[in-house]
Amino acid sequence: MKYDFTTILDRRGKDALAIDAIGKTDWGPGGPKEGFDAIPMWVADMNFPVLPAIQEAMIRRIQHPTFGYFYPTDAYYNAIIDWQARRNGVTGLEPQHIGYENGVLGGVVTALNVLCSRGDKVLVHSPTYVGFTASLKNNGYDIVHSPLTQDENGIWRMDFADMEKKIVDNHIHAAIFCSPHNPTGRVWERWEIEQAMELFRKHDVNVISDEIWSDILRPGVRHIPTQSVSEDARMRTLAMYAPSKTFSLAGLVGSYHIIYNKKLRERCDKESSLGHYNFMNVLSMHALIGAYSEEGHVWVKELNETIAGNVDYICDFIAKNLPGVTVSKPQGTYMLFVDCKGWLEAHGKTMDDVLHAGWDAGVAWQDGRNFHGKTHLRLNLALPLSRVQEACRRMKEYIFVD
Repeated sequence: MKYDFTTILDRRGKDALAIDAIGKTDWGPGGPKEGFDAIPMWVADMNFPVLPAIQEAMIRRIQHPTFGYFYPTDAYYNAIIDWQARRNGVTGLEPQHIGYENGVLGGVVTALNVLCSRGDKVLVHSPTYVGFTASLKNNGYDIVHSPLTQDENGIWRMDFADMEKKIVDNHIHAAIFCSPHNPTGRVWERWEIEQAMELFRKHDVNVISDEIWSDILRPGVRHIPTQSVSEDARMRTLAMYAPSKTFSLAGLVGSYHIIYNKKLRERCDKESSLGHYNFMNVLSMHALIGAYSEEGHVWVKELNETIAGNVDYICDFIAKNLPGVTVSKPQGTYMLFVDCKGWLEAHGKTMDDVLHAGWDAGVAWQDGRNFHGKTHLRLNLALPLSRVQEACRRMKEYIFVD
């Protein structure tokens, strides 16, 4: 490979929540016992060196000694338009359709404030990303969950009959659609998105589509933008994107929305302007330009091959070595949603037992109950394969022990 996905980075003291918060916060993983180092498999950022073109773009800008007020440049908009065209086959995207967001969750809240009244119910699939749970609750919206179900092959599927019943019974007019889905890693097929969007059209439900994971795909898997499946979907969907998950840029802050519907776009722009906070950082703009470059396409291809290798390794390991532990192999994202139900029942253990055994052994994973997985763990696999292999060894020897 051209780029480095094998070096084990020492992120201690380098503004890395994934490492520095372990054992030090109420909501993060507990610290490892003596003799174990921490393997960061919880917060969703990557433990790989960043694409060099990103640093180079930022350094070029830093070399000019002023950082005053500015407008987004043509290069910024053109980078997004080209990226969306080449990766997702998007046509007809223009600068006017693109709006800046400090973060995807902030964009979700802005959109809900435009589409809903406080106290309204919003349809969300479960398992559910914990960020949706917190941001909706904090802003006065009630989540109505429509559970995903696993078919005979373990593939997570939408329950369209349940979705329709929940929409009708709860008078729902806004839905959050996570594509690819977090935490299950499901990449929706076109027919699934079409059927969901037809249901939303039938009941006049506007859709906020979180597509922040759209670049992280198994080789051979294709992301279908929600807005692309029909003209109606194009006009009723507010799509949220960012380079942060793809290129590990969350600390720089900088997301964007794509809204084709002029009325919705203008209302969202107005709503996000009211707090006078939603302004682009000049360095995050140049970071995006560096990320969405020719080098970025090569880097993401290699990243996806690396993550697919990590996924294959751990899924095979679980199947062969951890009876009662199951997982549906994700088609996208770098997160793994692992079900411990069978093992817990066979051994008379609880989720707290498993979580703490992992943290004690330095496997810093995440409690899947926060994502509405009653017996699940959530693991970040965006780290060198050697670290994934070591985590698997510890699972077998210290955690899922007979």
